[in-house]
Amino acid sequence: MTVRRLTTDLAAALQPLYPTREAENIAALVVEHLLGIDSLQRMMDAQQPVPEAAQVALPALQARLLAHEPVQYVLGTAYFADMELEVTPATLIPRPETEELVHLITQEQRGRRGLRMLDVGTGSGCLALALARALPQAQVLAVDISAEALAVARRNAARYAPLVAFQEVDILQGMPDGMGAGSLDVLVSNPPYVRESERPLMRENVLAWEPATALFVPDEDPLLFYRRLAEVGRELLAAGGSVYWEINEALGAETAALLLPEAFEDVRVVPDMFGKARMVRGTRR
Repeated sequence: MTVRRLTTDLAAALQPLYPTREAENIAALVVEHLLGIDSLQRMMDAQQPVPEAAQVALPALQARLLAHEPVQYVLGTAYFADMELEVTPATLIPRPETEELVHLITQEQRGRRGLRMLDVGTGSGCLALALARALPQAQVLAVDISAEALAVARRNAARYAPLVAFQEVDILQGMPDGMGAGSLDVLVSNPPYVRESERPLMRENVLAWEPATALFVPDEDPLLFYRRLAEVGRELLAAGGSVYWEINEALGAETAALLLPEAFEDVRVVPDMFGKARMVRGTRR
């Protein structure tokens, strides 16, 4: 059994569940994980024999993948903004499009000293850690309602951004400790925004494995988190401070409208690289 054969056999087994290219990418990730190599090494060693230990370990991993478990949970890691983050079913799997939110904030806030940033609903910590690394002068606090998610985020922070602080907070019910009016410069969040009626559009590996509380909102009140975040922004942001949100692409205008003109200016819906309404930003007057 060569490295190439192991990879192609696993990809073939996954093709009933995933498109061909995605199945191949998942297979490559699993083989690299099993062998402790990167993608370049996997290609260079394509004709090398696979150690017996890796062959023995593969069936259990393959069975989990065939049960629709996301490869990131199977391997326990996900890549985001040049970090290899721990993820578990207590945390959402970081998406590439969320990196665009990091880029937007970094572009607009780079060079500002003494930034005070709050990440609401941090999950794995991906946004807070990426921003802390990109803007090393910033003080970053990350909050989440889930103690399990915060435990994962803290372990990720210990590796990549140990100065990030964490608090367990239900933002719908309260505020982070130690924050008052004008105490914040950047409020960032990727909150739950998928409407319950959109469940049929989502894949089995998301529905069955990722935390529903971090994904879904009721159809009758799909903007409940953004409405609360707008309140938090009005209360905590200093003049000139900004909010940055990842949003449901179908509700861009409605989400932006929550940043009322008497409190916010330069409110914009920002498209992602594919032209989809993906982010909203606004600045406190």
